[in-house]
Amino acid sequence: MINESTPEFAVAGHPNEGKSSVVSTLAEDDSVRISPIPGETLFCRRFPVVIDGKEIIGFVDTPGFQNPLSTLEWMRHYSGPDEAIAAAFRRTHLEDPNFRDDCELFAPIAEGAGIIYVVDGARPVRNVDRAEMEVLRLTGRPRMAVINCKEKEIRYLDQWKNEFRKHFNAVRVFNAHKATYAERIDLLETLKRIDQDWQPTLETVIEAFKQDWYRRNVQSADILCRMLADALTHRLSRNINEKTDEETIKSQLQETYNQAIARIEKTSHQEIRRLFKHNIFNIDLPDYSILRTDLFSDRTWQVLGLTPKQLITAAGLSGVAMGAALDLTAHGLTFGIFSAIGGLAGAGWAALGGGRKLARTQVVGIHLGGRQIQVGPVENIQLLYILLDRAFIFYSHIINWAHGRRDYTVDSGTSGKTKAGVTAEWSEATRQVCGRFFKDVRNNDDIKAEKARHQMTSVLLGAFETISRSDRRDDPGMRWRKT
Repeated sequence: MINESTPEFAVAGHPNEGKSSVVSTLAEDDSVRISPIPGETLFCRRFPVVIDGKEIIGFVDTPGFQNPLSTLEWMRHYSGPDEAIAAAFRRTHLEDPNFRDDCELFAPIAEGAGIIYVVDGARPVRNVDRAEMEVLRLTGRPRMAVINCKEKEIRYLDQWKNEFRKHFNAVRVFNAHKATYAERIDLLETLKRIDQDWQPTLETVIEAFKQDWYRRNVQSADILCRMLADALTHRLSRNINEKTDEETIKSQLQETYNQAIARIEKTSHQEIRRLFKHNIFNIDLPDYSILRTDLFSDRTWQVLGLTPKQLITAAGLSGVAMGAALDLTAHGLTFGIFSAIGGLAGAGWAALGGGRKLARTQVVGIHLGGRQIQVGPVENIQLLYILLDRAFIFYSHIINWAHGRRDYTVDSGTSGKTKAGVTAEWSEATRQVCGRFFKDVRNNDDIKAEKARHQMTSVLLGAFETISRSDRRDDPGMRWRKT
């Protein structure tokens, strides 16, 4: 028998209705085999959800019904104990190849599992569906129906709901390919209402899910704080002499610097991806995604970060990067900042190591030394906001990428607004926290840097919480809004 302290649900239905996708998404397990070919699932496979080393719930992927009309006919003539009907059916038909799949899908139900019945809501209800529903009702197990709307087709939705109300304890519309974190929690909330005896256990499961999600957000915030500190303090230098072509060195350093910051960003994104258990399938970003655009491209700096006015205010309040902010203002939305300050996004060229006499060359307001040229640490706070906006977009993609998904086509969209990231909507107080972080992590003051990091973590957790509870919002143009 199934351990009563660990609820288990058999995910049943007709072949190719999305059962495996529902299991994959609910269990956050992208190892679930999903095939467009009906009948690929031949045996039950159990997918436990383990949090802190403890299994809290299990989902069983089952084969589709093979012969529901005949199964129903047998059950209507069954005269034994009601609670033993599934086990009796298996004993009677276990060696009959005409009921092989039906016997297999009844295995977890006979052991006491609850039932999640999955249908494709894009098609009308058929007699064979009614037979399957009645078969599951006769098992007497707690059960919920899930209308898996794989397509946008909803004209049969009311028909399905009306039919389900006759046979199931609860009904839920759920797109396993696009379900967000909030929608997964809502489905579990519905699940706990299918049987009063299971409610306390399932409340514990839901609370464990929420706590686990919070821990992942705390870890994500830690990853982003490290990413920001590494990027904002990164520096490179190169020795030069009178025969050195300074422009060539500048160009090489700029390219190396940009690549290093991009690697720091990519590493943090992959750490977040692993936190949310996307380990097997590559997550393809939408074609329009700003994350497909280079971190230092003009478009990225046009769309993300603060507006010039916000940037000047932020720089003034925190006492940093005022010069860079003014440069940005001068170039307006074209963000010709690269050519204006040597092609670096605020990373200052400085004269080092050669004494005062070395700092005699000036290129577009930036002094160059005679023996060593240094690029970084960044002097423009805008880089912090752009890295944050890109991280939030990536986080949104990751947490809203259902594990049952194997490909991705989405509607493109853009708001047409100048700034489409999250940080441009932050309050002045929040931007002050960012300003202190930017200033203190670059000043090598460990005590101040730790305090600033703590405050930044609070800001990041607030942003993660808002995104987690929002309608899916993938990229600029799709602003996050609370549900």
